[in-house]
Amino acid sequence: MAKVEVKQLLDAGVHFGHLTRKWNPNMAPYIYMERNGIHVINLYKTAAKLEEANEALKKIAASGRKILFVATKKQAKGIVAEKVSAVNMPYITERWPGGMLTNFITIRKAVKKMSAIDRMKKDGTFNTLSKKEKLQVDRLRAKLEKNLGSISDMTRLPGALFIVDVMREHIAVKEAQRLNIPVFAMVDTNCDPRDIDFVIPANDDAGKSIEIILSSVTGAISEGLTERKAEKLDASEGAVEETEEVEAIEDSAEVSEEATAAEEAEEAKDEK
Repeated sequence: MAKVEVKQLLDAGVHFGHLTRKWNPNMAPYIYMERNGIHVINLYKTAAKLEEANEALKKIAASGRKILFVATKKQAKGIVAEKVSAVNMPYITERWPGGMLTNFITIRKAVKKMSAIDRMKKDGTFNTLSKKEKLQVDRLRAKLEKNLGSISDMTRLPGALFIVDVMREHIAVKEAQRLNIPVFAMVDTNCDPRDIDFVIPANDDAGKSIEIILSSVTGAISEGLTERKAEKLDASEGAVEETEEVEAIEDSAEVSEEATAAEEAEEAKDEK
């Protein structure tokens, strides 16, 4: 796992916080100084916290659980969609659907509705509908795809949440807390870090800042997935070797039984 250097974070503008009057006092441990009325984030702490978060995310990915990314702000949408889809993880970049976690069964029904519409189009049922009904179904499908398309493969609750801008996504944070799902987040100087399990103090408004953090995080997840794949391969190879060993033992046992039977037959003949 490639460690992100402080200079890289500095070049990406990760250190720029908000105006001092907008700060949250709970972010004080992560603030280095104030300059021109703006708080400057301590990038040494950012690098340390990012490494800690990456280790935890790598373990979650290696265990086979999904990590749900949430970023509905304009600057982050495209970056999250690109980086996260590359590691095959679910993400929300439109409006957070209330009850996404706490009422997951209902959300799954909506995803199944999307699949049902796709089946209708494949088996020809869609063509039997009137023009007006087709238009309504198409609009529903487009709406579901926009809001839930990126989580269609998420069949159970995620193992963790990764959030960009915890103030904007406060509902997602609350839902995760209720279900004891660990929350990883980019936390700016105007946010409260107390609700976050893995705080990454960083500028959550600039595209470059979001991109460097997301690149590091998805890189760690990719490593976790690679480890999981390697473990599965080793397990399957071990199973094949074990099967071959058992077959070899069974074959030798059969040969031994045949030899014993032949010896007994010879002895019986000699006695006669």
